[in-house]
Amino acid sequence: MNEISFRPAVGSDLPGIIAMLADDELGLEREDTSIPLNTKYIDAFASIEQDSNQLLVVVEEKGALAGCLQITFVPGLSRLGMWRGQIESVRIASRNRGKGLGRKMFEWAIAECRRRGCGLVQLTSDKSRDDAIKFYESLGFSATHEGMKLIL
Repeated sequence: MNEISFRPAVGSDLPGIIAMLADDELGLEREDTSIPLNTKYIDAFASIEQDSNQLLVVVEEKGALAGCLQITFVPGLSRLGMWRGQIESVRIASRNRGKGLGRKMFEWAIAECRRRGCGLVQLTSDKSRDDAIKFYESLGFSATHEGMKLIL
């Protein structure tokens, strides 16, 4: 696990990122791993790439994709104009799970949020992901709010 690196995702990473997003019970039902890629992924990636408040990152181990996450930097007026880092789409390639990579990814992401001037880092997790929730709590996150979504 010593040979890991973090970098912004590029277009050629998309198939690997989508494969990681689909590689669990929830993702399997909502992602499309077919090739050629669904154009919705390509369009979304183009939007992410053009937005300076979006950072889609991949983690490589020995040159192979090992994980990914997305940080959205959110400006706000509350809390004296505090910026927030919203972490989403966190995935570890199945061959890399259980090796501490998730912790290293979050340490990196939290440091990046600090570097970008954020005063708070937040995330959401599906309520069915008990292990993920315990992991986030071990990193110091606490469930201070109730999150809600409306599927459109």
